[in-house]
Amino acid sequence: MIGLEDRQALAQDIGIAHVAGARLMAACETAGIALRTLQRWKTVDGIVHGDGRPLAVRATPRHALSEAERAHLLAVANEPRFAAVPPARIVPMLADDGIYLASESTFSRVLKAHGQTAHRGRAKAPKAGRPPTTHMATRPRQVWCWDMTYLPAQVLGRWFHLYLILDLYSRKIVGWEVHDRDHADHAAHLVRRTALAEGIAALAAKPVLHGDNGSTLKATTVLAMLNWLGVKPSYSRPRVSDDNAYAESLFRTAKYRPEFPAKGFADLDDARAWAGGFVRWYNVDHRHSSIRYVSPAQRHAGEDHAILAARHALYATARQLNPARWSGNTRNWSPIGTVTLNPERECIVKSQAVGNHLQPVAA
Repeated sequence: MIGLEDRQALAQDIGIAHVAGARLMAACETAGIALRTLQRWKTVDGIVHGDGRPLAVRATPRHALSEAERAHLLAVANEPRFAAVPPARIVPMLADDGIYLASESTFSRVLKAHGQTAHRGRAKAPKAGRPPTTHMATRPRQVWCWDMTYLPAQVLGRWFHLYLILDLYSRKIVGWEVHDRDHADHAAHLVRRTALAEGIAALAAKPVLHGDNGSTLKATTVLAMLNWLGVKPSYSRPRVSDDNAYAESLFRTAKYRPEFPAKGFADLDDARAWAGGFVRWYNVDHRHSSIRYVSPAQRHAGEDHAILAARHALYATARQLNPARWSGNTRNWSPIGTVTLNPERECIVKSQAVGNHLQPVAA
């Protein structure tokens, strides 16, 4: 079905081509319609009023259900035993009783006309999943990510629990604890201790703390502590595993370190000693690939700009000494700018990056 505006445009173009000398049939074929179609449009004023089929009044078929039959069908569909049953089950159940009222499609049409087709039972209508919340960090202490992972013990079936809080911008581990059980009090204590260590109370804008939907991280004790600190909680979408990618990547790095015991930890002190050593290595010695191979501690302290500028100067000097060894530009040592968590709306990410004159980096 061709709309009114398209009809008028096609008729005008065909008319111009015909006046210019083109054959009418050839012009219609080029436009993608038959010559008979153009003639019918002009005969019934189809170019002025458009297609009349959608507004046509059609007679009721002789075999259609009468009003009494439709009312009886609706009454049967609303009986207690059928009130929560779709037409696909109502018709066979009536057939077992030796009753035939109408087909499944007719049942559906009648119920639809009375607004009774969607979820006749107690089940709620499916809801579209919400998009991930996009968080952006342009400096330290703006966005934190936290999570908990299991550390195996040497005793089969026993686990220790490692809590980590990661600064999204610098990748620095700003808080960590290891406990022998998973409890909301441990998480609340970690958040409070981290906030004090990072001086959150003196900041005008408090950080966002993003985590998964674990019961520990959403407990009332933790929420009360976050509210007291002024930290805004953020949570991943239910049953989605990639909304907290930075924390998950950090745990993978931790468990694939050579020092990680393959047979588990002897006791809680052993697990805490390993965690302390890993945090010191990660923050101070580790050269992170996503922040131009500076350490998280250096980026957290704002030292990465000077370090990367010195690297760039060194490479430029080396290129001047031996230009034949360089086929192109030197390595890119420009500082990493904005870091985004769960980038969903690229236009907002780009506008924020332009406003801050920073380089966007996708999560």
